[in-house]
Amino acid sequence: MVSIILTRSCYSSSSLNSFIYVGCSQLKYNPGSPYQSNLNSILTSIVNSASYANYNNFKVALPGSATADVTYGLFQCRGDLASGACRQCVADAVARLGATCAGATGGAMQLEGCFVRFDNASFVGVEDKTVAADKCGPMDDADSDAAARRDSVLAYLGAGGEYYRVSAAGKVQGVAQCVQDLSVAECQDCLSEAIQRLRTECGSAAWGDMFFAKCYARYSQRGYTAKPENDDEVEKTLAIFIGLVAGVAILVVFLSFLSKALDNKGS
Repeated sequence: MVSIILTRSCYSSSSLNSFIYVGCSQLKYNPGSPYQSNLNSILTSIVNSASYANYNNFKVALPGSATADVTYGLFQCRGDLASGACRQCVADAVARLGATCAGATGGAMQLEGCFVRFDNASFVGVEDKTVAADKCGPMDDADSDAAARRDSVLAYLGAGGEYYRVSAAGKVQGVAQCVQDLSVAECQDCLSEAIQRLRTECGSAAWGDMFFAKCYARYSQRGYTAKPENDDEVEKTLAIFIGLVAGVAILVVFLSFLSKALDNKGS
């Protein structure tokens, strides 16, 4: 069973790899044990699967493994992420989770763009409203319309129907998501409680985060927009162009220097 031993909530729209929380089980496995082999297999499967899917779950029991060595795992990316960004986030989460929860039989990590969890006890399909991380921004009493906009955003997020939901009212944006191993009804129940706690605990705060073990709800005036995947191509093209320009400039300077040197030699 995973217990949250370190929690921290933070906001950053600039990096999908920004850390939100991590939890590790207190139970340890023996190095070189069948459980470690199963865990390595499931983490590899998670990273590979993130190349073509936004969510997947796994159960691994290699031949000869005892019941106690069976390993369960899943990953999920934020609903607006393309496959390339999803895989990059999941690969980073797996690497950081392996380092933080080294030797632990269970671990969970939430980054800005993705979530990864593994354990020796089955958690797939189990609704879990344990608070993993929650934080509220500074109070925003100066804006008389802010509370109404936040209520409108949160009301839409709680309306139900999808595992991933986004909403906006004026400058306020919101996002909510359930882990897709839950049923639609379980997702709705999880989000309803997360949103209610967000209203109660954050009140008129400028932004708020409420992360449960199987769902989360957030709102902010700063937004939750993923970086478009083609931005990387634009940056690469720009870098190549700048490199070519610099190369041409160096060549011109060199030829000019060579021409002057030949002229001086000839005179």
